[in-house]
Amino acid sequence: MSLLRQPILLLSRSRQIKKLVSTLPVTSGIVTSYVPGETTSTAVDATAGLVDDGLKATLDFLGEDTLDADQAETTVNAYLDLLQQLAAGGLTRHAEVSVKLSAIGQALPDSVAGGGHKIALENARTICRAARNAGTTVTLDMEDHTTTESTLAVLRELRKDFPETGAVLQAYLHRTEADCRALAYEGSRVRLCKGAYQEPETVAFQDRLDVDKSYVRCLKVLLAGQGYPMIATHDPRMVEIASSLASRYGRAQGSYEFQMLYGIRPEEQKRLASSGETVRVYIPYGLEWYGYLMRRLAERPQNLSFFLKSLISKK
Repeated sequence: MSLLRQPILLLSRSRQIKKLVSTLPVTSGIVTSYVPGETTSTAVDATAGLVDDGLKATLDFLGEDTLDADQAETTVNAYLDLLQQLAAGGLTRHAEVSVKLSAIGQALPDSVAGGGHKIALENARTICRAARNAGTTVTLDMEDHTTTESTLAVLRELRKDFPETGAVLQAYLHRTEADCRALAYEGSRVRLCKGAYQEPETVAFQDRLDVDKSYVRCLKVLLAGQGYPMIATHDPRMVEIASSLASRYGRAQGSYEFQMLYGIRPEEQKRLASSGETVRVYIPYGLEWYGYLMRRLAERPQNLSFFLKSLISKK
C-alpha cells in the first residue's frame, strides 16, 4: 500500500483524471460516499441527515494552500454563507465548522499587505465572529508541520476573543504530547488525530506502532486534563482504548467526543451515538473535492482497488 500511496496522491493533481472520476457511474458513487457535494446546500442537507441519526457534524469547505488574496476572501464568504444556512436550518446546535488557515491566507507571501499570518488571523476572526453569532464554534485544522507553529500562534490570538475556538493536534509529530499538555486546560477544545501528511523522520514518527503509542500517550494527557478532547479515529482499537481511558479518568459521556470522517464506518458512528457517546462527523464539500477524495482512497486499499479497476475498464 505504501508503494501505491505516492502515485495515487500524484493523480490528485490531474484534471483529466478528475473529469473521468466525476463522470464514471461507479466512481461517482465513491465520490458521494466521501463528499456529499460541491454546494453549500448539499453539505447542509448531509448535516441534517446526520443530525436525524443522532450525530453531530463539523463542516470543511475544501481548499488549501491559497496563494491569492481574492480566493482567500472567497473562502471566507463561503463559510459565512454556510453558517447562515446552518442557522436557518436550525442546525448550529449540532454543527460547527473546520477551517484550514492556508485556505484563508496563511500561505500568502509577506509581499502581500500584512503578510499571510495577519491575513489568516483576520479572516479567521471574521469566521469565528459569524460562528458565535450563529450559535456555534470553529475548529482550526492542522496541516503539515511547517505550519504548526503559525497555526498555534493564530489559535492563541483567536482564543483571546473566542476562547471556544478548537485546535487540532497530530499524534505522529514528536512535539504533540507537549502541545497536548499546553492545551489541556479548562475550556480548551482539542481534536486529536494521527496525521495524514508525509513528514520527515526528524519531526514525525514513521512506524505505525510508534504513531499509535504516541496517540495513546496524547489521549492520556487530554483525558486527564481539564479541556474537551475530540478523539478523531476510525481505529477500533483506539476507540476501545479511548473509552477505557475515559472511564479511568472519570470522564462522563459528553465531556469528550469521538470524531470520524463522512462515509467511513457510518454504522460504527451510529452505534457509538446510540450508546450515549457524542459523535461528530467531518463533512468536506466544495469544488476542491478531488484532492481530498484521492487522499481517502490512498488510505483505504479496498476502495483504491475498486477505483483503479473502474478507470482501467473505461474505454
